Amino acid sequence: MKALSSRYAVRVFRFASSTGRVGAARDLTFDGTQTKLGEALQRAKDELTGLPLAGLVMVTDGADTQESSIQESLLGLRASQVPVFTVAVGRESLGRDIQISRVSTPRKVLKGTNLSVDVIVSQSGFRGTTVPLNVEDSGRILSTQEVALTNDGEPTTVKVHFTANEAGARTIRFRIPQQEGEEITQNNVREVLLDVQDRKEKILFFDGEPHFEVKFIRRAVADDPNLQLVVLQRTTDTKFFRILIDSPDELAAGFPKTRDELFSYRGLILGSIEANAFSGDQLRMIADFADRRGGGLMMIGGRRSFAEGGYAGTPVADALPVVLEAKQPDTTTRLQVTPTRPGQSHAVTQIEKTEQDSVKRWAELPPVISVNSIRQIKPGATALLRGVDESGRESIALAYQRYGRGKTLAFPIYDSWTWQMDATIAVEDMTHETYWRQLMRWMVDGVPDQVELTSSPDQVEAGEEVTLIAEVSDPGFLEVNDAAVSAHVTGPNGAVIDVPLQWTGERNGEYRGAFTPTGNGSYEVRVDASRAGTTLGANVTHVRVAPSDSEYFDAAMRAPLLRRISEETGGVYYTPQTVSSLADDVKYTGRGVTTVEERDLWDMPIVLFLLLGVMSAEWGYRRVRHLA
Repeated sequence: MKALSSRYAVRVFRFASSTGRVGAARDLTFDGTQTKLGEALQRAKDELTGLPLAGLVMVTDGADTQESSIQESLLGLRASQVPVFTVAVGRESLGRDIQISRVSTPRKVLKGTNLSVDVIVSQSGFRGTTVPLNVEDSGRILSTQEVALTNDGEPTTVKVHFTANEAGARTIRFRIPQQEGEEITQNNVREVLLDVQDRKEKILFFDGEPHFEVKFIRRAVADDPNLQLVVLQRTTDTKFFRILIDSPDELAAGFPKTRDELFSYRGLILGSIEANAFSGDQLRMIADFADRRGGGLMMIGGRRSFAEGGYAGTPVADALPVVLEAKQPDTTTRLQVTPTRPGQSHAVTQIEKTEQDSVKRWAELPPVISVNSIRQIKPGATALLRGVDESGRESIALAYQRYGRGKTLAFPIYDSWTWQMDATIAVEDMTHETYWRQLMRWMVDGVPDQVELTSSPDQVEAGEEVTLIAEVSDPGFLEVNDAAVSAHVTGPNGAVIDVPLQWTGERNGEYRGAFTPTGNGSYEVRVDASRAGTTLGANVTHVRVAPSDSEYFDAAMRAPLLRRISEETGGVYYTPQTVSSLADDVKYTGRGVTTVEERDLWDMPIVLFLLLGVMSAEWGYRRVRHLA
């Protein structure tokens, strides 16, 4: 600093979550909870605009908690020819440390849902060690998973299973207890905000013939308070049997004939019902149910489903995750169902508490019957269950894929009720019920409402702006651009502020607004949308406000990032051992060097010539005009 100050005018900035000027380096407090490198570089450059800037010297360990990329700031510095000289402090590696690097959870789930969550654990100095990973909610342990740590520096991904039983905004804590010799313990914990919704998900089951499968599926989900299975069963060509409808008019004319009516459901199951039972528009509606509405669509096995039901070449076949081959002869096949590799860890197929016990239990279940030969899934689809017949030939037992905004599933099994009623199954066995509840819950997981609401980010510090984004649709799930949309934010002290949301103009149906929380705690955000006096819908999300702990993660010095900053801007990378040459290196850049030269204008020949030229021009003008 002394060497630089002796040659240049030095301006000192401090940066953390924000950037500002300080009088000297001794005024730094080191109490920030975030580091935004790109914002710091941009702010310093902007404040010094117009001055002969020789360069920026950044002393840091390279920690960067900013969500946006630093690349934009580097491009601006390079265009302005402002070099950045980085001085790296700290150690490039920690001796002994365990860190929960990332946790992937959904933003919203249905109460009682069994979740399968990916947790990435990094470590150094604990190779070959096994540590417990606890999942906690308000101090209560939901699940514990043993994690076998591999080589130093190599991340370990572990699947953690737990059930979201408490409704509301839940702060779920993933924690590894402190291990002996750890240098940093704050990075042993990750907290995520989970909106657990206590609502009924309405699913329509349309079947073309009476059989045991419908009865036992109804029984499996009957006691689930968050699932409403509405059954429409054809009894004759023009008559239907309706179960669990909300009003006498619901489905009175049979299967829905308009998108508004069909899209009021969040899930749709097609049983043994042939394609000819639908009009061409209804077949397109069924595909749109997943594609445009974002619902969950599933077809199950039967003599009138899949290729046997004539669905090949229809819009429904396009939506399904499996390939419908030519109609097979009317045969039945006994299949022993087991999970595939992805199915071993998927939440739907977890019928026991651990993955190992679940795989073992699947192998113990009795065989089931399939009358639909499904051998191939589509590109992008995933098979979760497979069936093996007596000759060892494999077929698909459960597959899914994302389709548009929703998901589609294929379960070509005719009698899964065998898993409940076979002589080898104990009376108290809940395998069949567990499987169908999990399957239906997952089928409608993430299905959008007419009004969708997200906050970005969902965890901030007090004083940080939160962006609210609402997506608004009509009952047919066509985007609406002329709605009146407003958000109501309730703080932890009960105070309510209203935030208007305006159509962005960038995307159809997208509305945006923002608010800034002033204190720590949980904020509830409710958004309402209406159009021409008609309510379109409402939605709720939550924002958690608390001091950030991001500085404790990846706490080692990040030399590659600092080298990149210097190289891309024409600066130099230093360590404490090499920084002594910094002042000389800045001089050789040629930037920021100002030379002042003073001259007496009256002693300059050009001034004399200019004066004589003016006098001669005046004399010539007068001669031409015959002036005195």
